Amino acid sequence: MTRRNLGQLSLVAGTAILCAMTAAEARDRISIVGSSTVFPYTQAVAEEFAARTGAPAPVLESTGTGGGFKVFCGGVGENHPDITGASRRITRSEFELCAGNGVTDITEAQIGYDGLSIAISRANEADWDLTEEQIFRALAAELPDGKGGFAANSNRLWSDINPSLPATPILVYGPPPTSGTRDAFVELVMQDGCSGLPGMAELKKADTDRWNEVCSRMRQDGAFVEAGENDNLIVQRLAADGNALGIFGYSYVYENADRLKTVRINGVAPDFDTIADGSYPVARPLFFYVKNAHRELVPNLNDFLAEYVSDEALGPDGYLAERGLTPLPDDERAAMRDAVTNGARFDM
Repeated sequence: MTRRNLGQLSLVAGTAILCAMTAAEARDRISIVGSSTVFPYTQAVAEEFAARTGAPAPVLESTGTGGGFKVFCGGVGENHPDITGASRRITRSEFELCAGNGVTDITEAQIGYDGLSIAISRANEADWDLTEEQIFRALAAELPDGKGGFAANSNRLWSDINPSLPATPILVYGPPPTSGTRDAFVELVMQDGCSGLPGMAELKKADTDRWNEVCSRMRQDGAFVEAGENDNLIVQRLAADGNALGIFGYSYVYENADRLKTVRINGVAPDFDTIADGSYPVARPLFFYVKNAHRELVPNLNDFLAEYVSDEALGPDGYLAERGLTPLPDDERAAMRDAVTNGARFDM
């Protein structure tokens, strides 16, 4: 969609926005939706903000990144959230959904980096180190059959993939398709692991859609279980089953280090240093987006944003780093803070 078309949509929606903005004044609490990975960071900021100011704590809902954008982009006013957290950048189609519903002035804030982690209970005695190809062979719905085609994944035990791996059933709890964590896992692990298999480079050149289907589709025979948007439930399931693995953001492993241990990927474990320097292969940026039309209409929104982008929250020694967030470099953090403070308009 061109800038001209977006401008036309803005004019068409103008009257509705003015009416909705008056209604927004009736809500006295900030409304936040979005990523389950960003959720614990936003929750920490909300708690700190309420404690420092005495203002009502924002209302948070963990909807997943895709679900968050769907609700956030639904419109302007009392019935629509002010902020959405995201474990990936907004897509073109989501941006256009926002524009079509009158959400034409938003600010993007990259708050830091997260390592998408695979973890297992500390009760499990194996020393887990998986390659991306091994993860793909464990979780893909289809695998090359060696005859130029594909067959349903028949691997049942980790040792079926490589005899050096534990002879235990493949059982991995992970996020649903609405989650940005799922998007990142597919792109950064599944597709990378798929790319090196025999014939896949040729398939990608000949039929990109088929390559994307084979390299992205997760098995649905019980080896991979969609565990919803509440990552704490995955933590509980891993604690209950010492052979199950789980996929979630690094903060959940960090905060449950007494119960969980990470699985190395390509020989590298996630931590602050490996996520920051890019040596951990599954690192990703985290974001939130805010509606600028709500800034002067929803009480305390600007003050909450100031708390969120402060060095006390996002700095190297901030309270979000203590919860597992890898901070941005100083110059990038300062530029992001300036954009949020001044309501810089995001455009694709």
